Amino acid sequence: MFKNWQREKATTALIDEAQALADKLASAKPHVRDGHAAFAQFWQVSYLQTDQDLDALTLLRPEAIARFVAATETKIAALRKLREYESSDGLSIWLHTARAVTEPRIAPAVRQIWQSLMDAGPNADAMTDDLLQDAGLPPRGGFCVPQGFQTEA
Repeated sequence: MFKNWQREKATTALIDEAQALADKLASAKPHVRDGHAAFAQFWQVSYLQTDQDLDALTLLRPEAIARFVAATETKIAALRKLREYESSDGLSIWLHTARAVTEPRIAPAVRQIWQSLMDAGPNADAMTDDLLQDAGLPPRGGFCVPQGFQTEA
């Protein structure tokens, strides 16, 4: 019984964390939202170069998602230690997305996050192109919401 309580408490914390980011993006100034969108796209292209299609997270097995979550948490911690906050925030969007695949109660907050990113302005595209060029990555094919996280229009 205690173990179930701990698990539920941990899940509630993850839901709250995702909802806090969704609320932050919903009330953010346009340049902040653009930055998050740009870095989310940057990480999407970055992972695609290593044959990891983040758009298809919903198709991965739970074990693969668990490995992705653990590796992403480590990478986010390293980025924050280097004070690369915008980059780590962009990667955290993918972390919440992966968590939502295995815990459906996180999904509504993640859908709100993606809706906020889709509402980003044209500066997000320009920022993404600059980030990709600086990193020596190829141009992106366009920004899209990962499978299963589209919102109803």
